[in-house]
Amino acid sequence: MIEMSGISKAFSGNVVLQDVQFSIADGEIHALMGENGAGKSTLMKILTGIYARDTGEVKVDGQPVVFHSPKEAEALGIAVIHQELNILPALTVAENLFLGNEKTYGPTGILKTREMNKEATRILAKLGLELDVRQLAGELSVGKQQIIEIAKAIASDAKYIIMDEPTAALTDREIETLFSTIHELKAKGISFVYISHRMEEIFAICDRITILRDGQYVGVRTIKDTTFDEIVQMMVGRELGERFPERNVKIGEVKLEVKNLSCDHVCQNIDFSVRKGEVLGIAGLMGAGRTEVAQAIFGYRKKTAGEIVIDGQKVSIANPIQAMNHKIAFVTEDRKSEGLVLDFSIKENMMLTNLEKISKTGIVNKVREEDICQGYIEQLRIRTSSANLAVKSLSGGNQQKVVIAKWLGTEPEILILDEPTRGVDIGAKKEIYTIINELAEQGVAVIMISSELPEVIGMADRVLVMHEGKQTAILQQDELTQETIMHYATGGEKGVQI
Repeated sequence: MIEMSGISKAFSGNVVLQDVQFSIADGEIHALMGENGAGKSTLMKILTGIYARDTGEVKVDGQPVVFHSPKEAEALGIAVIHQELNILPALTVAENLFLGNEKTYGPTGILKTREMNKEATRILAKLGLELDVRQLAGELSVGKQQIIEIAKAIASDAKYIIMDEPTAALTDREIETLFSTIHELKAKGISFVYISHRMEEIFAICDRITILRDGQYVGVRTIKDTTFDEIVQMMVGRELGERFPERNVKIGEVKLEVKNLSCDHVCQNIDFSVRKGEVLGIAGLMGAGRTEVAQAIFGYRKKTAGEIVIDGQKVSIANPIQAMNHKIAFVTEDRKSEGLVLDFSIKENMMLTNLEKISKTGIVNKVREEDICQGYIEQLRIRTSSANLAVKSLSGGNQQKVVIAKWLGTEPEILILDEPTRGVDIGAKKEIYTIINELAEQGVAVIMISSELPEVIGMADRVLVMHEGKQTAILQQDELTQETIMHYATGGEKGVQI
């Protein structure tokens, strides 16, 4: 067992955890849930020796422990898979898999490359991933990189594996493989701490749930004895009502047309339109070309064929600046490398796209800047003590809210959202959905890419489905079911009985 009791932690006087308790039994899958900034990741970093606790006690197998580094935690069988990948792109798959536990010829330090490659191939095959382990990890998709992180923990013979949003970048097929592997390892007595905002996953795979709210312990529930609504209320301290807010929007005339758009070999002959006030979902498996279509519209990726029409006029968009001039905003999938400047403050990140609102003749109006930032912090319920904090100090979900705020400030007429709620808690998801609906009511044309089919079905008026770079269907709202979308996302043809 692992048992944590009376855990408290503060950073520069800001209390992040206060008298928190958490325990996990052998062979248990235990969910840790809470809103963004509730303290989940901090609690796990204390467990694994990344942070030192201010008060409290940690016991592993009944013995009190004080870890000073992750290496000490690993020595007792505790492995962690962080939300943000720790892959070294310049190393091979096998080298990443054995990073820190390399097989060598004695004290020479010379790697047993052939043995490592063979063992890496075996481990990845068990996870349903067949690839050349000599390939550079940086050449792989994000989903495959995540599988390598999971394989690394399994390869270390861990007794306790902590997973922080492990399925955020995985396809449905990869998620099924992961769940199967978790169940196999559980049967062997391995325990899992499972941190996720996807409630369906929690109820599908976990045994118990511990809930944190605002850095405090709220309670623990057994999956079979609780409900979705009870967990949500414990997390957010209030009733959320329906997951997807109702939207009664009068859809207007066509705002954006994409005609026969192609980008090298990643997408071909994409053809669709979006009307004012409409939410067009784009669905498909990972690698289907969804993000590439969005990047081409925004001028971030060069299109090799096709045209873009806005308000009936053909436009030339060769770069993001030109896209912004046409009132297009793009919330990217990868917030850390494409959406934020991590060393900048929350305020500075929000203002990156809005400098003309707060400055005249190059002089920033600090009062105006503060008012705008504080407004978005309150509207999106960003958990922070100050707009001047570095954005890298926020939890992943709160970072995502900063990216959304950055683009809301541009008052877009066309808004592209690529996985807008990835890593965002259920309460914040509802707030983001409400904002999308409000923008649609104002006549904004919205394109929303999402891997969560309930989200696509709950929010979209129509859904464009893609498979291997090609458009396979555009489904009307009354045609939207998970089965229908998956039929076309896996290459199914029109007219075929589902």
